[in-house]
Amino acid sequence: MSLEGRVSSFAHLQRREDFQKEFFALEIVAFVVVCAIVIALFTNFRGKDAKHYSAPPKETFSRTSPASIKSVTPRPFDHSTASPAKAPESVSGPARIIDGDSIVIKKTQIRLFGIDAPEIDHPYGQKAKWALVKLCKGHKVRAEILEKDAHGRTVAKCYLEDGRDLSAEMVSLGLAIDWPKFSGGQYRHLEVAGARKKMWLADARQKGRMHVWDKFADQKKHQR
Repeated sequence: MSLEGRVSSFAHLQRREDFQKEFFALEIVAFVVVCAIVIALFTNFRGKDAKHYSAPPKETFSRTSPASIKSVTPRPFDHSTASPAKAPESVSGPARIIDGDSIVIKKTQIRLFGIDAPEIDHPYGQKAKWALVKLCKGHKVRAEILEKDAHGRTVAKCYLEDGRDLSAEMVSLGLAIDWPKFSGGQYRHLEVAGARKKMWLADARQKGRMHVWDKFADQKKHQR
């Protein structure tokens, strides 16, 4: 090939290389522009969506002592519809404590036989509940059912595994009083000195003085 031909071929190759570089640069510019458009559209969409979105409220937790937690209290045993158990019947297992004289074993609501402990919102009510919790903790309780009401709630003599009578234990602790109408006075000798003065609302109920309960409830409302 002549010198002129070589020079011409070299110039052609140079022009071709320059063209390829320019084309590559244009591709990069086009890619950057497309990315910029996509980012702008995405940002605009998120901005509009955020106007219609509000973050859910954060859950707040507080440390609360067990005694201050309010639990749903099942309805009390209805003596007006009660009838003796037709056959010897018992239930045993871990007990869930409702208050100082009421428990639940395997979904059976049980009132301790023959005693009266303060209601959960009455003076000494919380203390009575937690005393019964302490007695039953880690033990199986055996309930020998004596009566059932129309709603399946029961009255039973309840015993710990070592044979202790829960009714007797609660009276001995000074956190329940005997209820002679139902016990025949079986636990009266176990009452501690001053128990009826301390649990004056329970004593009033036994004597039919429910106006005392009404007065106490009114006083609590005014204190709030």
